[in-house]
Parts: sequence; structure tokens; C-alpha cells
Amino acid sequence: LAPRSSRTMVTGGGGYLGYNLGCALVSSGIAVVLFDVRKPKWEIPSGADFFRGDVRDYEAVFKACEGVDCVFHVAACGMSGLEQANQIESINVGGTKIIIDVCKQRNIPRLIYTSTVNVVFGGNPIEEGDEETVPYFPLEKQFNHYSRTKAIADQMVLAANGTLLKGGDKLHTCVLRPPGIYGPEEQRHLPRVAINIQRRLFNFKFGNHNVQMNWVHIGNLVQAHLLAAEALTSEKGYVASGQAYYIHDGENVIFSEWIVPLFEKLGYRKPWIHIPVLLAHIAATVMEYLHLILKPVFSFTPFLTRNEVWNVTVTHTFRIDKARNQLGYKPKKFSFADSVD
Repeated sequence: LAPRSSRTMVTGGGGYLGYNLGCALVSSGIAVVLFDVRKPKWEIPSGADFFRGDVRDYEAVFKACEGVDCVFHVAACGMSGLEQANQIESINVGGTKIIIDVCKQRNIPRLIYTSTVNVVFGGNPIEEGDEETVPYFPLEKQFNHYSRTKAIADQMVLAANGTLLKGGDKLHTCVLRPPGIYGPEEQRHLPRVAINIQRRLFNFKFGNHNVQMNWVHIGNLVQAHLLAAEALTSEKGYVASGQAYYIHDGENVIFSEWIVPLFEKLGYRKPWIHIPVLLAHIAATVMEYLHLILKPVFSFTPFLTRNEVWNVTVTHTFRIDKARNQLGYKPKKFSFADSVD
């Protein structure tokens, strides 16, 4: 067996997930290249190198991948909904194409892509969905560029599985599909909800109280990435080759109950004013269109998007049996209140 070469590249290594993944790899004795346009706001651990570059830049990606035998493609754009459509497309789709090409040129046999549950969820209820039975949400119905481009990239990475590398070996790929991520110092989901609570926006309850969803703690998501990389090796019989996996904390939660610690720590009462979903949906739609129309004049963050309305008003839960069985994934129990602290 070839010696386990121990150099890995993480795209989006300056972001929350990429950085935490890089730290975990370094802890397990693997040298890491953190590749990103921006440096992480945290200290770069010894055993990791930061490489400033854009996933749309073939030369930069190629250079960063010297001596690498595994790529975690975490970098993505558009989650906040503010970026330009063409920018989201060029990074999420164009960047993924470059990553796949560099893997072929550099003889990198393993590629793990961080996808999202949004590739199958677009406002349609999903209960206990699994990888085999839930189809991709139709691309032409995905009005949100982030979800649409992530779905295209997800399909590209799976389609690249089994491609021949320049040196004659095969490329082994898999995709992980998490829901919203939370954890200490998470920069994206929680702060946005917290700001909206402070603006009194979440004094309202939307729709049905029993809407269920999943969340994933950063620790569990990092664990899944490490297991996926192992499951693409000959030692593990390439069990993850060409596979997609839903990854979360292993429990379904009711959003309005799950989020309570955030209200409490911020000193606000639980939401009590009830508004019909349709009204929330109309408000979000108007906001998104205003954002588009006014963009040339001044840019504001729509404080509510249709995607967010669906997230909290439509049940979408997934099974993680496949990840448990094939990857040996065992989510640990985390308390949301700790992350709020």
C-alpha cells in the first residue's frame, strides 16, 4: 500500500467550517493547506499553511495542490443572498470545475464536497428524507442562486467519481449535505437570527408550531468530513465512492423550541404574535425584489428571505442512517445553549 501521504487541501479554509476542519486534520497529524481569498480570523495552527487564492483561479489552485492527496472543497458563495448571481455561479460552479480538473492533473485521488440539504429542499416538505429516494429539487424552480449552484456542483462532483487521473489512478468523490451549522464562534446563521430577535422581527411566530428541521454542530460536521476522507481509501474499500450523505446531529427539532435559548440569553420573551405563513412569504418576496431593484442605488440585507421563511415554516428532516452505516458517523450530543453562550 502506498504510504498515507499526509497533505490535504481545504478550500474555504478561512471560513468557519474550513478552518475548524483544518485544525482537526492537523491534530490528527496531517499537514494542511488552508486555501481561501481571506485569511481566517483565528490563529493558523502549526502544521497548517495558509494559501491566499481564489477557487476561480486555476493557477492558484494548481499551485496550492502540490503534494496533496485529498481535497475538501468547502468554499462557497451566496449564502447570505447578497452576492451577485454571476459571482455565485462563477465560484460555486466554475470553482468546482477547476477543483475537479486540478485533482485530475495533480493525481489527487480523493475529493470531498461540502454540499447542503438545499440541493433537495426548496420549500417542499420532506420527512425523514434519505439519499436514495429524495430527488434534487428541480433547478429551474430554485429561484435562489446559492441552492441552484450548490445543486449543480453537487451533481458535478458525484459525476466526476471514477474519472481517470493523469497518472492512471481513479478519482474517488463524495458529497456531504448538512443543514444549518451552529457552534461556538459561528459567524453566519446564529448572528443573523440574533440580530433579527433584537430588531423584534422574531416576536412573530410563523405558521405551524410543529415544523421540524435538523441542525448540525460544527464538531459533528468536522467528524463526518474526516470519516468521509477515510471512506474514500482502499483500506475502507472505497465505500463512499460516488455517494451522498446527509449529516446532522441525529435529531429532529422544532425550530421555535430549539431557538428559545437564544431569546433567553438576549433577554427577550419567546415569540407570541402569530402571523400567517402567506403573509411572511409575501413580505420576504417583496424584500427580495426591493433588494434587487435598489441594488444600483444602495445595498441592504433583506432581513427576511423566502428561503428563511421556508426553513422555519416547512418541515424538512433527513435520515443519517447511511452515514452511520457506511462512514461510521456517530454524532455527539451538543447543547445549543452552550453555543449561544
